[in-house]
Amino acid sequence: MTTMDTKSDTTTLSSYNPSTGEEVGRVPITPVSQIDSVIAKARAALPGWQALSAQERADMLKGAGEALVARAEELGELLSREQGKPIPEGIGEVQGCGSRLAEEADEIAKAVAPEVLKDEGVESTIYYDGYGVCAAITPWNFPILMPHWMILPALVAGNTVVCKPSEQTPLIADAYVKVLQAFLPDGVLQIVHGEDAQGKALVAGDVDMIAFTGSKNAGQHIMASAAKGLKRLILELGSKDPMIVLEGADLETAAAFGARNALRNCGQVCVSTERIYVQESIKSEFMDKLIEKVQEFKVGDCAMEGATMGPMVMRAQKDHVLKQIDDALSKGATKVHGGEPMDGNFVAPTVLDGCTHDMDIMTVETFGPVVCVAGVKDDAEAVEKANDTEYGLGAVVFGEDTKAREVGRKLTAGMVGVNRSLGGASGSPWVGARNSGYSYHSGPMGHRQFCQVRVVSTNN
Repeated sequence: MTTMDTKSDTTTLSSYNPSTGEEVGRVPITPVSQIDSVIAKARAALPGWQALSAQERADMLKGAGEALVARAEELGELLSREQGKPIPEGIGEVQGCGSRLAEEADEIAKAVAPEVLKDEGVESTIYYDGYGVCAAITPWNFPILMPHWMILPALVAGNTVVCKPSEQTPLIADAYVKVLQAFLPDGVLQIVHGEDAQGKALVAGDVDMIAFTGSKNAGQHIMASAAKGLKRLILELGSKDPMIVLEGADLETAAAFGARNALRNCGQVCVSTERIYVQESIKSEFMDKLIEKVQEFKVGDCAMEGATMGPMVMRAQKDHVLKQIDDALSKGATKVHGGEPMDGNFVAPTVLDGCTHDMDIMTVETFGPVVCVAGVKDDAEAVEKANDTEYGLGAVVFGEDTKAREVGRKLTAGMVGVNRSLGGASGSPWVGARNSGYSYHSGPMGHRQFCQVRVVSTNN
């Protein structure tokens, strides 16, 4: 079995199944010389698209949701073969985006509808207009969900969009864009394929805003390039999410969450639990339950019946994870579960105890199936260590409700879950703090990030 990642010649980009190394398919590479023409086409489509109301744009897109649902099995299998996650998860990703599309489109239209404010003698209307051409640069870990989170609000808000998906998962992104294009005027949504050169050309081109999800380093390069034109940015970057377990916690629930949130999608999730701080008085009992939950994960090919965890998306990602594990073991961590060598791009679910902050695995994003545990004497130490990071996307706290809420409020993450996941109620934005994010998306507040606010005031 080969462990090839992506391979391109001068005209096509190949995508490989990370489980088997077999080629899944190819897409044509967009020549860098053509990027400006693609952007110009998007700009030419703007007047007609912005002449519609947000609700008209939303209604136009609703048929795409039905089309995604109708093709969920086909597209979900393609997604899984290309990205590696178990096929039921791939189908669920497509099904989820499609089934919620109409409701989300209406929510976006409502969020960007004009608002009227009145004072004595003056009436002001707040308009939320699209910026213009939006470049959406999307990652490989959720290769339909992440484009969906960017493209749908950008379009309903009145932008035209040029999407550049990850070179690791170009096929499913291409299929998603084609589903939406069937319901849109020509030029409103386009896709370009390639690697770094295409992404850099798109960022440097005549776009008005850039929405990006990926690494901090890539985000910094995008910000530097965008600064020349003061282009608007929505950047979701890396993270190193902590989990705190305090006395009074439901240890069964906490252990189940810790295992699931560290290992789902092979740990390749922006809000994976990458560090667990457990109060020493309950640590032994928690560890027993945690290992029990980790043992329930079954590693295998995306098509293998019963598989709950697939491979890393590429060999470079596997090498990064194994290097971090080796570094931690060399500095005193103990491997208490897993870690056995596996072929290809597979990495066994691994639990490390005795982790400290002089280990890369506690400070540098892992994005792999490793559960790292450290003991703390009390909640103050837990907060200090959880906040000892440059990142701040998500965090969770398990403990007695009042104490857990107090601790959660002291964390520097943009999203904090107390005795639950960090996902918020309907309408909550998806927001990162510190080096994990710049601007944000989702919910009415996030949808408006794709808009230029304009205030028109008249006498009344």
